[in-house]
Amino acid sequence: MIIDNKKNGKVGDVLKQNIKKNSKLSILSAYFTIYAFAELKKELTRIKELRLLFTAPIYQKNYVDNPLSGESEEIKFKNSLQQVQIARECASWIRDKVKIREVKTQVVIPFNLYHIDNAGNNIAIQGSSNFSSVGLGYTNSDSFHMNTFVKDSETTQGFASTFDEIWNNKSMVQDIKDNFLSSIEEIYSDKSPEFIYFLTLYNIFKEFIGELDEEKIIRTKTGFKDTLVWNKLYNFQRDGVLGAIDKLEKYNGCIIADSVGLGKTYEALAVIKYYELRNDRVLVLAPKKLRENWSIYTVNDKRNILAADRFNYDVLNHTDLTREKGMSGEINLATLNWENYDLIVIDESHNFRNSGTTNKKKKTKSRYARLLEDVLKKGVKTKVLMLSATPVNNKLNDLKNQVAFITEANDNAFNDQGIKSIEQTLRKSQNKFNNWMKLNEKERTTAKLLDSLNFDYFKLLDLVTIARSRKHIEKYYDTTDIGKFPQRNKPITLKPDIDTKNSFPPLSEINKTIRRMTLSAYSPLKYVYPHKQEEYSKKYDIDLGNGRVFKQADRENSLIHLMRVNLLKRMESSINSFALTLKKLINTNQNIIDLIDSHGDSTYEETNIIDVDIDSDEYASQLIGNKVKVLISDVDKIRWKQDLQSDLDKLETLLSDAVEVDSQRDNKLKILKEKITDKINNPFNKNNKKVIIFTAFSDTAEYLYQHINQWAKREFGVESCLITGSGTNKTTLQTKQKDLNSLLTNFSPISKSRDKTDPDTSTEIDILIATDCISEGQNLQDCDYLVNYDIHWNPVRIIQRFGRIDRLGSKNDTIQLVNFWANMELDEYINLESRVSGRMVLLDVSATGEENIIDTNNTSDINDLSYRAKQLKELQETVIDLDDVSGGISITDLTLNDFKMDLMAYLKTGEEKLKRSPLGVHSVLLNQDNPNGTIGTGTIFCVRLLKNEVHTDNYSLEPYYLVYIDNNNEIKLGFTSAKTILDIYKNLCMGEESAIREAVKLFEEETENYSNMSHYTTQLKTAVESILGKKEESGMDSLFSRGGTTISSDSFSGLEDFELISYLVIK
Repeated sequence: MIIDNKKNGKVGDVLKQNIKKNSKLSILSAYFTIYAFAELKKELTRIKELRLLFTAPIYQKNYVDNPLSGESEEIKFKNSLQQVQIARECASWIRDKVKIREVKTQVVIPFNLYHIDNAGNNIAIQGSSNFSSVGLGYTNSDSFHMNTFVKDSETTQGFASTFDEIWNNKSMVQDIKDNFLSSIEEIYSDKSPEFIYFLTLYNIFKEFIGELDEEKIIRTKTGFKDTLVWNKLYNFQRDGVLGAIDKLEKYNGCIIADSVGLGKTYEALAVIKYYELRNDRVLVLAPKKLRENWSIYTVNDKRNILAADRFNYDVLNHTDLTREKGMSGEINLATLNWENYDLIVIDESHNFRNSGTTNKKKKTKSRYARLLEDVLKKGVKTKVLMLSATPVNNKLNDLKNQVAFITEANDNAFNDQGIKSIEQTLRKSQNKFNNWMKLNEKERTTAKLLDSLNFDYFKLLDLVTIARSRKHIEKYYDTTDIGKFPQRNKPITLKPDIDTKNSFPPLSEINKTIRRMTLSAYSPLKYVYPHKQEEYSKKYDIDLGNGRVFKQADRENSLIHLMRVNLLKRMESSINSFALTLKKLINTNQNIIDLIDSHGDSTYEETNIIDVDIDSDEYASQLIGNKVKVLISDVDKIRWKQDLQSDLDKLETLLSDAVEVDSQRDNKLKILKEKITDKINNPFNKNNKKVIIFTAFSDTAEYLYQHINQWAKREFGVESCLITGSGTNKTTLQTKQKDLNSLLTNFSPISKSRDKTDPDTSTEIDILIATDCISEGQNLQDCDYLVNYDIHWNPVRIIQRFGRIDRLGSKNDTIQLVNFWANMELDEYINLESRVSGRMVLLDVSATGEENIIDTNNTSDINDLSYRAKQLKELQETVIDLDDVSGGISITDLTLNDFKMDLMAYLKTGEEKLKRSPLGVHSVLLNQDNPNGTIGTGTIFCVRLLKNEVHTDNYSLEPYYLVYIDNNNEIKLGFTSAKTILDIYKNLCMGEESAIREAVKLFEEETENYSNMSHYTTQLKTAVESILGKKEESGMDSLFSRGGTTISSDSFSGLEDFELISYLVIK
């Protein structure tokens, strides 16, 4: 008789009919599932014994793909959540009645067998069905089964003899009952919350585990691990390098976004060396001020501590991208073959956040367009490595242009990774961010933003970025060899009066005067006669393409706003700088008045400005202005002169007050000297006298150096230096080397390894006065005391400055930040600044002048002064991490790196346990175990979609889904909030290394010892329905979005399309 589990009977039915009390069973099968036991439990519990012989060695300890807890078709059993109860009963039955052996690896048995001995009345089934609910015919399957049922004594005896022969041959089989029982116990044993957390992560991130596997990433024959730079790296830096190389190979690019002070330059140098060893040609693009940081490693110079590695890359400035000719170092830009680089490294890549504007009139491309179109898209395939501590600043869309370098602007480049459109992903996230920005301050939390963001944005960041904060390093790496981050003292906040005699007007009065000025010297187009204005528009307006025009008149208005802010900031910086600016403005106004007066009532032949070459001498006598010039005959001279004279009167009044406050009356300078005196006389780290003084303005720096250098040498015997990035560096130290790097080496000799490059020099510089030309890319951690003599309006810049001394491996136990603020309450100051600036648009400080086309859209979030206010207030109380700037965005918040790092750490000891773990397992914890008490009772399910046809837009953890559902069967967090759910998982479970017996007991009581799981199966059903519902909703949305997909109505049939991976019960 043929049994096929379809039309011609089921194996299970035949067994049920023939298993009697005290039957003896012998079964040959490739595997066994506990659900086969569940189907035959009534019959199997009354047998006398079962000999179970496996035809393949799959239940040994080292075997991973153990089907014991169910094969793929047995999803309905898994999703009933009955496996704990079934596994317990099955284990008890096996202990009492079953003997289990398996064949050894070299033995092949090509058939399965069921033999029942009923005291001489025997039957047998021989064929293809294994001992599972599928093999028994009780679970639908696409597999074909062919079995023969026999009951004549001769044939059944023959099968029994064959079975006995194999069973008793010790060279062919081995006993595995203990191992088998251990495997079943794994199904029903109580699991710790931490294990369930890692099991969930392991399944979600399995494909990423190879990312930090050195052998898979690095070509070992290159000799890379023998290089000096590789051996200088700390462990966390090596992981960063491996991750970067992996992303460069897989995706053609990577952004290293490690926090300030973690050594991005060294990581990049290691990546460069790897590709140089493969004979690849490498270019480094750096800001001009950081050029020597890179070029030093390519030259035969005693300061090159990596000389043995013989680096051979080219170094160019960011601004060289806008030059067609001339020399940059030793490189001739006119003949340079831009297209021939295999790897381009972009330092401070956030400078390319904005695409800039191509000037159609001058036919010049922005640096962004030049790099993308003429370098990356042409010639050889070029990989791109970008370095930035702030690739995302205050717009999530900041990432767009940087990613475009990696993808060569191909919007579908990451389609295979689940991101169908990079532009759509970024646009969606930016919209969510904009909505978040509109919330009031209390609601506008980072957590709220993370909850709302589309998950594919996290995925995109994950694909292209490596972002570690100092917290990551301290948590996940042994920093014994590296050293520690220094302890930050509370910032010292100073708000000195300007004048020791208190004769200088208060800031608010100065501000009123500034607001009343027209600053008309900087807006000549405002005075052009109306009938001439169209000509000037044609001459000076810039066509941006796509129907957009940037008007010069708008530019002038923005410039005036900036001038007002600049005046205020100059006065905050120093009374000296304020006076210098006033003098320049007075000269400018007087010169224009003199020009207007010199022409008097002169008349000129009617001329069209369009026809005038403004750089020619021919019309020089008729033109007024600098870059933008107007014909004197075209302006209303009377009105313009009146405004100029009015400004001149106000400027002269301000100047007369300012010049009264000389260095003897300069209260701010006096207090700075007091702070330096206290620091040198009372060092808080042993013998450390070092001080860095930052200012935004070079003339303030010059002024400070002028009045500090000889005083400090006379009073304390310490050397000082001045570095401004423009003009001449100065120092009191007796040295011929006054370039930036030499001075910084003498200021911070330990961090700069001076003992290796210049061992004979012992004298040091202790006071460094500098502008922001050294606020990025410098390690000055010998110093422990940093003064912001003026507060930069962007808090990020303040934190970057502090990052020069707040670094891993510092020799200092503590470090101090000192901030000089304007002498008024911060709220008052912010309101004042707001009134001065009006609706101005802030220029990107990192862009060059010729590319600074002011973005007149998107002003609301850029110019949201309250957005900065909270950050500045925090800086008065504490030193905050760049990663923790409130109201700002940290890329470390936006990646899944924390979870991967958790998993990688666990895998070092727990990988085998995770590999062998059955799926569908759970853990239980008590709600009070949550330290914040903010998470309600409920269940977090992790399920896997079994079908390959994926129709979900913009969900990139597919096929895995996480859903958090409460005990009222309502979805608390849907699968699109996966990042938030993982955060909750981590907060609840990390550190809970043992099962929580009290919680388990409550769960057992509720479920009647796992026999009544209806509450949780209902929850699971609701969770899956929410996934299906969201998918359908997403499909509807995509019908109306560009590049969207259509709904596939037959994609998902329900619960059986999903496999339960794990669930966490929160009691």
